[in-house]
Amino acid sequence: MRILLHCCCAQCAVFPLKRLKEKGFEVTGFWYNPNVHPFTEYRNRMEGLSYLERVVDLPVIYEDSYELEKYLKRVMDDLDKRCEHCYQLRLFRAAERAKKEGFDRFTTTLLVSPYQDHSLINQIGERAGKEMGIEFFYEDFRPGFYEGKNFAKEHNIYRQKYCGCVFSERDRYQKKKKD
Repeated sequence: MRILLHCCCAQCAVFPLKRLKEKGFEVTGFWYNPNVHPFTEYRNRMEGLSYLERVVDLPVIYEDSYELEKYLKRVMDDLDKRCEHCYQLRLFRAAERAKKEGFDRFTTTLLVSPYQDHSLINQIGERAGKEMGIEFFYEDFRPGFYEGKNFAKEHNIYRQKYCGCVFSERDRYQKKKKD
């Protein structure tokens, strides 16, 4: 079974990659993250994934298109649902690519984060899969969150401090002020 693993960054890919291989999947990574801002953050995350690709022999398909405007247009009228719109952008693109490239299933590294809405990711993944004609694979990868962080630290791979969008970066700094 071939599976396309949407990757938001290297550290979040470590544990899902391990689990998927244990389940017998042939895994290919997929980079598509129009939400990541600023551009230097985007590049750091993509370069981290490129490094991981070489270290663990993970083939990756890169859709290297910094589509910040597309992301912002999608979320600006409904900031309360910005995460939902962001998941939709990335999961529908992953499903489309997985179908086009002949994969059996697709999934995402977003499922390793304790900060993401797993129920919503699963709903959107299922919907994307149905619309694109490919199965979405859900597993709660959160138990391996720190394994990925530790791996990234040991291998000196870039480790981000926020989910990626300009709004989460803002929230991170506002939270520090309150604390």
